[in-house]
Amino acid sequence: MSSCFKIGVDGGGTKTECILVDARGEIVARHLAPGCNPSIAGPEQARLIVTDALCALRDKAKVETPAAKISATLLCMAGSRAFWQDFAGALTDFGHVAAVDDSLPVLELATRGEPGLVLHGGTGSFVAARAPDGSVHYAGGLGWRFGDPGSGYDLGRRAIARALLELQGWSPPSRLGPTIRDHTALGPAADAGAITRFFYQHPEPNRQIAALAPAVLRLASEGDQTAHALALESAGELLALANRVAAKLFPGTPLDSLQAGLSGPILTHPVVAQALAPRSPLPLVPLDTPPIEGVRRLLLRPHG
Repeated sequence: MSSCFKIGVDGGGTKTECILVDARGEIVARHLAPGCNPSIAGPEQARLIVTDALCALRDKAKVETPAAKISATLLCMAGSRAFWQDFAGALTDFGHVAAVDDSLPVLELATRGEPGLVLHGGTGSFVAARAPDGSVHYAGGLGWRFGDPGSGYDLGRRAIARALLELQGWSPPSRLGPTIRDHTALGPAADAGAITRFFYQHPEPNRQIAALAPAVLRLASEGDQTAHALALESAGELLALANRVAAKLFPGTPLDSLQAGLSGPILTHPVVAQALAPRSPLPLVPLDTPPIEGVRRLLLRPHG
């Protein structure tokens, strides 16, 4: 007798996390791969990364049960929805395959299928909301080229811009200048021109810029006022968008009665989460559960 399994994928710009669950919804295997956002990795590489990951999970299912059958696969993906839907339509031997936005898992974690919203700040950023009629809405998430406030890229970009002005002598010095120099490994004598060339000539500038976010948040937590202000400016723009989304989708509803989550390493960082709380009527609750758990919960739904 064959056993039925399902595969869930959380595909983002930094990593692609996959799970294999059994008929009870228990995770029996995991697989971690590089980021697969086609806007960052490129379409061909994105297809290759996810295809290899899916095959790895399918092979693990057959090891678990030789007659294993994949009944369904849920792809929760960053990047072009049309791209991933085309990818899903071409897959065979993975049961019923559906491709949805990567916002759905964290929205599931924040609202458990009920009306509410979630703000996510990781490599990219977005606001996702479920209206009273059950419809799901997406705001922001425009990609690293267009800002994505509250994201790792946006925070890194702001930090570099400020550090360059400091190194040019037009802004008061802070710890950002030495931090950016350390990140580029150009040495303590590197000037603004050298640092600018480093990022413009790097083959993966977006990844390099986003990788600065943890250092900026560390400086903010250590009391650097410039880093603290930059983190709040970045996250504050995403919060302003969330406030507009909530006001439009829930007219007449007290916003402090809604379920509202903060997701991702930027927004759940204590410095950022504590500073955002008094700036919005939304009861912002940091989520400490990884998005892949939201994927697992979606797989358990009748339509998953």
